[in-house]
Amino acid sequence: MQIHEQESTEQQKPSAAPSKPQDPEQSALGTWLRDLVVSVAISAFIITFLYQPVKVEGTSMMPELLNQERLFISKMAYDVGPIHRGDVVVFRYPEDTTKSYIKRVIGLPGDELRIDHGQVYINGTSLDELYVPRRYRDDRSLPEEVIPAGQYFVMGDHRSISSDSRDFGTVKRKLIYGKAEFVYWPADKMGVVR
Repeated sequence: MQIHEQESTEQQKPSAAPSKPQDPEQSALGTWLRDLVVSVAISAFIITFLYQPVKVEGTSMMPELLNQERLFISKMAYDVGPIHRGDVVVFRYPEDTTKSYIKRVIGLPGDELRIDHGQVYINGTSLDELYVPRRYRDDRSLPEEVIPAGQYFVMGDHRSISSDSRDFGTVKRKLIYGKAEFVYWPADKMGVVR
């Protein structure tokens, strides 16, 4: 009996006042602001933890990368995988870690590396470097050396003007902080870094 009375009481309650229709312009603005905040948060996360935009300064990586081009580097690439020969990496300059350089990895830890009149030899085999056009080659030589553990030999693709491991030596792994992934500006050069 008591249950029945409660049910009757609830049925007799007056219905709530009808809700006021929402202004479509306010609704659209609220949705737009929400989407903007979410987009900014996702972008901040990506830039902070995954990718970083950088600007190339100099011509030592021509023709692959030109002066003033803008690209994204992956900051996580080497947290989840190894550094490979041929990767274009960004690292802190060993002689002044406030500066960053971008070069191509040529020698890996443990490699025997020698350069004979511009031709690079890794473990006794000549390295086929299609990314270095003939007009950008030089005739510098370097006696054979073994790349120390945890270090990398890097060179620019424009060999005749590049300051690289031939000048400042190998680069420690801890100084390498990104892999060049994608050129986004200028638009006509947009694409994956090879």
